[in-house]
Amino acid sequence: MTRWLLIILGWLAVVLATLGVVLPLLPTIPFLLLAAWCFARSSPRFHHWLLYRSWFGSYLRHWQQHKALPPGAKWKAVVLIVLTFAVSLWLVPLWWVRGLLLAMLVILLTFMLRLPVIDLSQQKQR
Repeated sequence: MTRWLLIILGWLAVVLATLGVVLPLLPTIPFLLLAAWCFARSSPRFHHWLLYRSWFGSYLRHWQQHKALPPGAKWKAVVLIVLTFAVSLWLVPLWWVRGLLLAMLVILLTFMLRLPVIDLSQQKQR
């Protein structure tokens, strides 16, 4: 019973992470980490798929090994965050919602810019 709940929760997290790629209010990474955790405890097959076959696999493996982002990932994420929030700010007519979106943008960018990045030369030194 617990195994099936973890599998369902893992797939729900994968779906939400995928939606989070294009929707500014859904975070992608926490949902991916939740999915990896659920699959690691419930289904080795799905866990392997998430780490080695999915679109997100290389990022998850890099995070598990180094607790840091791969080179280039941070700036791609920042650009996507700014673009999606810019579209949202342009489409939303209510000033207070725009204020909330701006506050979320500042918090999210602060978080993203503080994440460590490790490149190949630093990997070899470890």
